[in-house]
Amino acid sequence: MARSRAVLLAVVAAIVGLAACGRAAPSSALERVRAAGVLRWGADVQGGEPFVYGAPGDPERLVGFEVEIAEAIARELGVRAELVQNDWSNLVPSLERGTFDVAMNGLEVTDARRGRVLFTRPYYVFAERLMARADDASIAPSLPALRGKKVGTLANSLAFEMLRDASEPVVYEGVEEPYADLVAGRTDAVLLDDVIAARYGAPRAELRVVGDLGEGYYALAVRPSEPDLAAAVDGALATITASGELRRILERSRLWNARQDRLAGWSAADQRGMIGAPPSPSPMGRGHAALFLRGAGVTLLVSVLAMALAMPLGLGLALGRLYGGPLLGRLAGAYVELYRGTPVLLQLYLLYYGLAPVLRLDALPAAVIGLGMNYAAYEAEVYRAGIQAVPRAQLESALALGMTTRLALRRVVLPQALRHALPNVTNDFIALLKDSSLVSVITVVELTKQMSITAVDVRSWIGPGIACAALYFAMSYPLGVMARRLERKLEGEREAEAAA
Repeated sequence: MARSRAVLLAVVAAIVGLAACGRAAPSSALERVRAAGVLRWGADVQGGEPFVYGAPGDPERLVGFEVEIAEAIARELGVRAELVQNDWSNLVPSLERGTFDVAMNGLEVTDARRGRVLFTRPYYVFAERLMARADDASIAPSLPALRGKKVGTLANSLAFEMLRDASEPVVYEGVEEPYADLVAGRTDAVLLDDVIAARYGAPRAELRVVGDLGEGYYALAVRPSEPDLAAAVDGALATITASGELRRILERSRLWNARQDRLAGWSAADQRGMIGAPPSPSPMGRGHAALFLRGAGVTLLVSVLAMALAMPLGLGLALGRLYGGPLLGRLAGAYVELYRGTPVLLQLYLLYYGLAPVLRLDALPAAVIGLGMNYAAYEAEVYRAGIQAVPRAQLESALALGMTTRLALRRVVLPQALRHALPNVTNDFIALLKDSSLVSVITVVELTKQMSITAVDVRSWIGPGIACAALYFAMSYPLGVMARRLERKLEGEREAEAAA
């Protein structure tokens, strides 16, 4: 019976394979999309209103002006639209690797992107809007006036390119955080698209609009190897623009203004002017090497300071659980379980943004405290295991000799426990070096964040990725060697003690 079933399955598989071979593979990207019946577009829901966001009262249903534009384009192509969630700063790399067909999410036409993707005609013309605190009159509406100032923006955005040589840009992953930091006094100004500024900056009474520093375009990005799909999307955009549908979509999101009038008469000359000649990618050089070393220095600094906090705090938690009595023991246990049971990323967000109204920490101290408090929970378990590895009889003997519990722990138990725990502590420090990459979400530009910024500059992830990995290895390998030597030394001491 089993053999007959296997033969039947083999025959069915052969028929399906022959049928698949008989069908002609799509000869173009547009044919592929139409054959699939779906246009997959990449976007990041974290961008929020008015781009893509959950409908009020029904957050599972996505709405926004870009959702409507994607559906209109797909309709013109004879397919349906399907959103693929993707981190905004990595939309272009994900498009290049084939994660989706097109990228559309407030994707600005920038020099760095023009050399990597095909841009369609624009569907929105935006202004770069500068905002500052209402009580700060020192910020003027010009890039030279921002020199030496800390200005918040999004990484890999047009505003970021404008600020790199004019000020000290502070990069964020989301659109609300820059304005929250500006209100808290952590930055001096914010430069972002007027679409974002109107929703997330202008409603804050503590802030004021300084002025607009330039204009830019939102367009869809398509892989350069798929010009037919780009032309089809371009034609669909032209159709919905000419029919007035694009204007109605923008009006529903309160986005229509005089700048959008130029979209109706968009010409081939306008397209050439928007795209221009793709700039040549800049190779990695000494400047990038210096930035990588600076990022590695920040990574090492954060890791060392966080571990310096985690070790004594972890030791205190371990002693509290073992010798602190019922109340202190339960509190220490709750701390350990809470920090081990929640993501460190969430803890960093809550510490830096959630507590900002009552505790205004700068990014670097918040990174050190956040990682230190998280790793203290793990160190507590390491130290607790080391203490419990010391024979109970040694503590009892010390107490019988008249030592207090505190003195016996300090002179007899802890020296042995820490010696046993040291290899695991070293391994935890190596893990902390890598986890320090998470602090980029609270604007700390450490090694991994610098790698992602450089990858956009040079239009390649291979060189920056190898350089980043090499620096992490250079920092962690000596610690790994040290941990293995300590383990061998302790093992030898244990064998010697057993033999004696």
